Amino acid sequence: MTAAVVAADVAIPVSERGPSPRKVIVGYGFWLFLLSDIILFSAFFAAYAVLVDRTAGGPGGAQLFHRGNVLLETACLLFSSFACAMMGLAVEQRHRPWMGVGALLTFALGAAFLALELREFADMLGHGARPDRSAFLSAFFALVGLHGAHVGIGLCWLVAQIAQVLTLGWQPKVIDRLACFSLFWHALDIVWIGVFTIVYLGAH
Repeated sequence: MTAAVVAADVAIPVSERGPSPRKVIVGYGFWLFLLSDIILFSAFFAAYAVLVDRTAGGPGGAQLFHRGNVLLETACLLFSSFACAMMGLAVEQRHRPWMGVGALLTFALGAAFLALELREFADMLGHGARPDRSAFLSAFFALVGLHGAHVGIGLCWLVAQIAQVLTLGWQPKVIDRLACFSLFWHALDIVWIGVFTIVYLGAH
């Protein structure tokens, strides 16, 4: 590239230099999505904080929550996040077998977390602690259920991504989607730490 070409390129304003690379656009758009999702969770956290004491004479969190079960859920999700990070490192090295191991562990631990959460919901419903029993239970099921729905969507997304790696290989669009999945999964981990701290540890 000649000095004249470089000078001409510098003279063009950044806003007029054409579209950004696809990776930048995908990353920027996905960060916007994550921020909007965090705002959604913030609204649910705020609703729970306002309604946590509105038990309508029914049971509260201290009577309903089994912290041992919640600790196991938390361990599953934290280790799944670690496995997801290992999967990301394998993707960077284009090492398909180790990526498969990381993906399998991520899926298995995420599915175990979801199964434990569904069992918790089933136990509460079996004891009459339904969402329509009190404002507290409505807020609880809405917040924790929203997070669980995100985990379920993430598991489906992971299966789709592995299928793309097997059929399309290491194409740039596949790599970008795997990176977005990793961001999504780690964000769910952070949100769960908030749920664990505010909902379960703060139960009284």
